[in-house]
Amino acid sequence: MTIRVVVADDQELVRSGFVMMLDVQPDLEVVGEAADGDEALALVRALRPDVLVLDIRMPGTDGIEVAKALAAEGSDCRVLVLTTFDVDEYVYDALYAGAGGFLLKTVRRDDFVHAVRVVAAGEALLSPSVTRRLISDYTRRLPRTPPPEGGERLGTLTTRERETLRCLARGLSNAEIAALLVVTEHTVKTHVSRILTKLGLRDRAQAAILAYESGLVVPGADA
Repeated sequence: MTIRVVVADDQELVRSGFVMMLDVQPDLEVVGEAADGDEALALVRALRPDVLVLDIRMPGTDGIEVAKALAAEGSDCRVLVLTTFDVDEYVYDALYAGAGGFLLKTVRRDDFVHAVRVVAAGEALLSPSVTRRLISDYTRRLPRTPPPEGGERLGTLTTRERETLRCLARGLSNAEIAALLVVTEHTVKTHVSRILTKLGLRDRAQAAILAYESGLVVPGADA
């Protein structure tokens, strides 16, 4: 099945580079390009792509607001944020806004293409340089109030679902969780699906944030 992608970046050369990287892949198709946030929103609404590759800083409506708008609309489009700014606040705000992945623009081509596929499949991906540092350190320094939505429903999770959520919060993939818990990847996918349903969350990124903010995972404990 072909993964349909929209690329949004205000720098034409950068945007064209992303498009070329994706279009040469047999399972990926760039169906639209946007130079600003408003254009990105219009294209996603009209074309209903599987993934939106989104820059944070753009003229007019920025990437964070685009992600928020799509999440509020209940869009099925997955958002992969790419930026030159390795700043915790940007990453954290992007995840809160509903982004399914975050990568720096210095990422290697193969890692970028892999990230598009992973985000399209519903798994969250963060740049390896920021994953644990971002979520654990930032939630420790700047706790959010009121308590995160879904936190009161943690008690509905089974023991194995809580174990899966802890692994997920550490940034582990389904394959890595399966190996650690000695179960199949299919079982892990089932656990993740049930976790999201029970907690009323959109995706793995929001589940990871909730795990830290609720105290289920203690910042730095799994380092």
